[in-house]
Amino acid sequence: MKRRSVLNNQSVRKRGKGSVFLFFNTIHRLGSCLLKVSLLFVVIGVISISFLSLYHYLLKSPYIRLEEVDMRGVDGEIKNELIKMCGLDDKRSLLALHLNELKQKMEKHPWIRSVKLERRFPHILIVQAEKEIPLALILRDKVYYMNRWGEAFKEVDKSEEMDFPVITGLSKEEADVKKQLGIAVFIIKILESEEGQWSLNELSEINVKKDGELSLYFNHLPVEIKLMSDLPTIAGSAYEEKWAADFSNGLDGLKKVADHLRQTGRIHQVTKIDLNYVDGAVVTFGKV
Repeated sequence: MKRRSVLNNQSVRKRGKGSVFLFFNTIHRLGSCLLKVSLLFVVIGVISISFLSLYHYLLKSPYIRLEEVDMRGVDGEIKNELIKMCGLDDKRSLLALHLNELKQKMEKHPWIRSVKLERRFPHILIVQAEKEIPLALILRDKVYYMNRWGEAFKEVDKSEEMDFPVITGLSKEEADVKKQLGIAVFIIKILESEEGQWSLNELSEINVKKDGELSLYFNHLPVEIKLMSDLPTIAGSAYEEKWAADFSNGLDGLKKVADHLRQTGRIHQVTKIDLNYVDGAVVTFGKV
């Protein structure tokens, strides 16, 4: 019995020593892992602080300071306005420029349709601007410039050029206006290929009514010229091509009618020429 008791006591001592060893071994491993993790965070922190310090240094460094704005697509007054409105004349760091923010600011300028920006280190900012080009004037409550997409992009100032065809008769409903302006753009693009008296340069007015009725006025012949009202509404459609061909044929007929009226001396008596007929034109004369 004593021998068994002694053996049991020795077994208990061995198990106790093993448990203590296992405990301290676990603590050692946890401490080692924590130390490694701590060192990793320290290294990451040092690297982050280094990059942050370098970034702040570069922001103030004269070696990448903005010294030139290479503005392409616009010049003169518009260029100066863009530089001023974006604060590009204060010699700030090229790295500190927020290109998306600058792009949004520049595209708010009425004469700018789109902008692409590029940093060229160490000192140059490249600005590729697409300028709005007036195609016609829109007459509503005020006078606006219209671009090639049928969009009113700017109210016309008194000092600005107004030698463009005027689009009149527009509806008060915006949905109708969009369609009417699309029709006007379609007509203008066809006339761009014409030369002489019937060219776009001689076009004075396009009157587009809500019901689709369309009238043209030219500088050399200040009479109403009515066109077909069933104009295409889908750009690039087969019907658009057919209508363009019909319009060109109608324009050829108009030229012949106008030449005949001049030869007979009756051109000044004409008040309206209606091309809204398949077989020809109807001429209306005023009272002499």
